[in-house]
Amino acid sequence: MLWVKTFHIVFVASWFAGLFYLPRIFVNLAMVPDDSAAERERLLLMARKLLRFMTLLAVPALALGLWLWLGYGIGRGPGNGWLHAKLAVVLVLIAYHHACARLLRAFEEGRNRRSHVWFRWFNELPVLLMVAAVALVVVKPF
Repeated sequence: MLWVKTFHIVFVASWFAGLFYLPRIFVNLAMVPDDSAAERERLLLMARKLLRFMTLLAVPALALGLWLWLGYGIGRGPGNGWLHAKLAVVLVLIAYHHACARLLRAFEEGRNRRSHVWFRWFNELPVLLMVAAVALVVVKPF
């Protein structure tokens, strides 16, 4: 079980690194002048590659988490309400990941209408979600 936990933590941390960085690329994309096609294409390429890599990291992170929950019974039984809250955080993270993919598609199609300031605020959500998930797992408040 300790190996499963170890790799779950590694994949989750790696997935979060991507969730932190991709919106930073969006900030830069939102600031690219209209006459700078090369810069825009370079940032789009970086964003596409990062999104693909993030998705490859998210899959084992989620699978290992399910293994811990369903296979080893972590969080089962009375007094484990923290796990339900953590699962809600995970669902929000999956939705955030999906939102990043949709935002990238909008940039690729020239449909982005959001400012770099909006993306700076958007970039803060995974930080809050990470704090919530870690606090729930470590403190187990309910």
